[in-house]
Amino acid sequence: MSTRRVWRIVGMVLLCLSVLACGERRVEVDATPQYSRQGKVDAPVYVLAIHPLHNPARLFEVYGPLVDHLNRQIPAHTFALEASRNYEEFERKLSLRQVAFALPNPYQTLKAMEHGYHVIAKMGDDAQFRGLLLVRRDAGITQVSDLRGRKVAYPAATALAATLLPQAFLHSQGLDVNRDIENLYVGSQESSILNVYLGRVAAAATWTQPWQAFQKTHPAQANELVVQWETAPLINNSVVARDDVPAATADQVAQELANLHTTPAGRALLAAMELTRFERADDARYEVVRDFIDTFQRTVRPLSPESAP
Repeated sequence: MSTRRVWRIVGMVLLCLSVLACGERRVEVDATPQYSRQGKVDAPVYVLAIHPLHNPARLFEVYGPLVDHLNRQIPAHTFALEASRNYEEFERKLSLRQVAFALPNPYQTLKAMEHGYHVIAKMGDDAQFRGLLLVRRDAGITQVSDLRGRKVAYPAATALAATLLPQAFLHSQGLDVNRDIENLYVGSQESSILNVYLGRVAAAATWTQPWQAFQKTHPAQANELVVQWETAPLINNSVVARDDVPAATADQVAQELANLHTTPAGRALLAAMELTRFERADDARYEVVRDFIDTFQRTVRPLSPESAP
């Protein structure tokens, strides 16, 4: 059985388990590296958590081969992939320092820094990190004002490219996102897209990677939709390491990611992610996000419930 097929099966099982577990209290886990005697003797196990770019099944299919690659190239350690049901669960893992490595969105990157994580790399293709607003081709929606009094779907309140950038765009076009529309945070990129396809909302926000993936996996449904508006870009998602991960190990991971685009096998892994490369990076690269968030909270809406008016 191929590795890709194995990851697909694992992902489907995890998706089913996450649905069954929805609403149940999650058992806390030890945040320190674990050790395994299966395959690699006394090898520390470092968990890599990916923020919900896709549903868990799709995420394991796309990122499972990347973790396989890290295990081959860094034999002194064992790496394991972890998905999350939604943005809230992923952010909770970061706040509790439950994973050694993570791939958060730029806003989550700032929050991760508050909990002892630091940036070691980032996704390239910053020009592609832009928000999209989709509508049905037959909806007759051509102006932002056509959304007034209607529902708009987003994956999560803290999704930067797929929520914050689109809401900032709508605000810049004269729409008060707090009063003029009803915002629905539906849990994932795919759910946001499907909500507009099914006619449950007037528009759906996402970003380029999930939309490109949706076009490939659901071409008939995608053909019923059109990108009506897109936002200006911002810096792409980061890769962070927890501060107790040895510096040499974090550096090895960052370098392996940065080298992917230099080999045919690495480029194939990147293509599955709708990406051309990873780059070395540090915390300072994400100051531009801090500036954006500060402006967003002053002009559009607060991000935390406790700061809401």
